Amino acid sequence: MNRITKRTWLMALFILVLVGGMLLFLGEYGVKAGDWIVFQGSPHIYNGTNIGFGTVTDRSGETLLNLNDGRTYSENSTTRKSTLHWLGDRTGYISAGAVSSHAAQMAGFDRVNGIYDASGEGGKIHLTISAKVQNAALEAMNGRKGTIGVYNYKTGEILCALTTPTYDPDNVPDIANDTSDTYGGVYLNRFLQSAYVPGSIYKIVTTSAALDCVPGIEDMTFTCNGKLEYGTEAVTCEKAHGTQTLKQALANSCNCAFAQVAKLVGRENMKKDVDKFHVADSISFDGVTSVEGNYDISQAGTVSFAWSCIGQHSDLINPARYMTFMGTIAGGGVGAQPYIVSRVESGDEITYQAKTQKTDRILPKGVADTVKNYMRNNVTAVYGDGNFPGLNVCAKSGTSQLGGGQTSNAMFAGFVADESYPLAFIVVVENGGYGSHTCVPVLKPVLAACKAVLDGE
Repeated sequence: MNRITKRTWLMALFILVLVGGMLLFLGEYGVKAGDWIVFQGSPHIYNGTNIGFGTVTDRSGETLLNLNDGRTYSENSTTRKSTLHWLGDRTGYISAGAVSSHAAQMAGFDRVNGIYDASGEGGKIHLTISAKVQNAALEAMNGRKGTIGVYNYKTGEILCALTTPTYDPDNVPDIANDTSDTYGGVYLNRFLQSAYVPGSIYKIVTTSAALDCVPGIEDMTFTCNGKLEYGTEAVTCEKAHGTQTLKQALANSCNCAFAQVAKLVGRENMKKDVDKFHVADSISFDGVTSVEGNYDISQAGTVSFAWSCIGQHSDLINPARYMTFMGTIAGGGVGAQPYIVSRVESGDEITYQAKTQKTDRILPKGVADTVKNYMRNNVTAVYGDGNFPGLNVCAKSGTSQLGGGQTSNAMFAGFVADESYPLAFIVVVENGGYGSHTCVPVLKPVLAACKAVLDGE
């Protein structure tokens, strides 16, 4: 009798362990099955290191990449170059993180049926970028290094995210033996993976902070004699701007005025608002994450703090993140999270559909509206409204001093204040020199192409 009881208990324990193991597996399966099926090297998904089947299109439905028989890119060589950093190359040196993040949906995977795409051709992933806009951006960059980003600040759709230098994956140059630096950093997605000294485009951050925490600053004036001395150190301007309001100082991009504004804002408020505005944070969407920026004044002396509010010192911004900050100002203090994958289909099923996601309130509406007014004045008074026909552009230029005898980076950031064309943008031309002089001619055809796309042309 004791032997039977002992066996019964052993059998019960065995069954308990078996059931427990099954429950543990089912729990792990429910949580992690999607990750298991799309791990790198999965024969169901990958051919080597790249996704092995499916099709990638732009926002208009133009095929950018067919993966069903190797990697067949667009028939247009300019499109192949302009979209390479989102589609990936054949060797895996350039990864297509956003496409790969939706591999399970492309394969038609769900937790009940497994991979149910019986055709073996995979699904179709629709990107929000426009080949027409990407090509216009590539041509406008004219061989220079940098990045151009444009997104819809109401919906979050990225229309343009160009990185240069680039190359034609159907005609790969001898990058390894290039001694001209033509392809320097070619494997880097500069929109996501670069952090730049912002220069004077950072004065938008300082202006926002000043309006947020300095009562009556709109009525104050600041005098510029071309130099503001701090003992043996100084903040300098290209010329003496005289007496000006904050609005005029932003239009004049006056360093001396903004050094005075920095003192009024103070270190604590400046750091608090930089954190609140998220301008130094990374940003994530569609399985990709940008690098972080930098705003560190912990060891900054008085003059270094002043330069930090002018966009120099140790300041760094990531283009993707700063573009969305522009969108937040355009949106009255509330932004839209960016995305580059709009929809994924597998057979007749839509397995993924992007949705607009709004941020929390980042700036008070009154502050955002005032900054918008100031940035609009920059264009009408300085950069020239005629450069952007049919668009109410609000912007700020920047000339980012790099030191070491290097030519400055040219920067330009802003948005279009128009219900029909809700576009926020950033342009970075490495070693491009003076900001607006270089960037406005680059941006002009890009925004014109975006306008045409939104008009359905």
